[in-house]
Amino acid sequence: MSDKLEEMLNVAAAMVSPGRGILAIDESTGTIKKRLDSVNVESTEDNRRGYRQMLLTAENLGEHISGAILFDETLRQSTDGGVLFTQVMQDADVIPGIKVDKGAHPLAGFEGEKITEGLDGLRERLEEYYELGARFAKWRAVITIDEFLPSQTCIDANCHALARYAALCQEAGLVPMVEPEVLMDGDHDIETALQVTELTLKTLFNNLYEQDVILEACILKTSMVVSGSDCAEQANVDEVAEATLDCLLNSVPASLAGIVFLSGGQSEVEATEHLDAMNKIGNLPWPLSFSYGRALQASALKVWGANPKDNVQAGQAELLHRSRMNGLAAQGEYSTDLEEH
Repeated sequence: MSDKLEEMLNVAAAMVSPGRGILAIDESTGTIKKRLDSVNVESTEDNRRGYRQMLLTAENLGEHISGAILFDETLRQSTDGGVLFTQVMQDADVIPGIKVDKGAHPLAGFEGEKITEGLDGLRERLEEYYELGARFAKWRAVITIDEFLPSQTCIDANCHALARYAALCQEAGLVPMVEPEVLMDGDHDIETALQVTELTLKTLFNNLYEQDVILEACILKTSMVVSGSDCAEQANVDEVAEATLDCLLNSVPASLAGIVFLSGGQSEVEATEHLDAMNKIGNLPWPLSFSYGRALQASALKVWGANPKDNVQAGQAELLHRSRMNGLAAQGEYSTDLEEH
């Protein structure tokens, strides 16, 4: 076994180690502006750095956070004291990750659908990111459900791009996190979400196989199977857990290193409850954990944003609480009674 492959296998295993998950703070400049606008903080480079410093310097962050996905800007930044964020993370036993796609753009010829771009020049970017300290990467594709969507063309194009990205990651020594997000926007029921998610995942793993991606050194970041946000009948926690596990067991090879979920618009507690319910069912071939953005950050952002200078520790306390709740959920040991803090 090559040293590079051995490192990737170790990183992938650590990313989904028991009771730990991934903090997603890879918002693009446009998206982080919306987040900061929501708490009346101007989106300057220093304010973005300050917010992410608050998150990454939380004491004992590595207890329930195994890695964090960064944006290009953040990977290059340092603390107020001049310590690189990547060094802060390594000292806390948190693996640095990096978002490498260039965003979702309209899929030519297919109105209402998107294709994620960013393969051009990716090999060189990955080499640089490895040198900067990143040890895993993330690429997100979006699949929209509508009356006549998604098309097979959209699913095929995005899954092919995810597989090409994953192969390039492993060539560079980075663990690929492949993220095909089936959006919860719409009035579709949970059965429709199940069918679309299963088709997407089967297509993805066919492409990963064709591109010779080593699944033992690969992480799937996927959406849970939930009712559309505008659906009149919302599936309950147990229904979401059962539908999601049915989907994964029917479409994801057992050799995959692990699965982490995105929160995709769920509330903080909802995302935790769903993850916990799946792990309570248990007896699965891969670890099931979390890679949440808003569902880990929302309360921390609100508290910090009220007074960025004085509320650093209070914001960190919110992040650490949510991390602990999801760490317990990743082991099927969560209860809403634990939310008091």
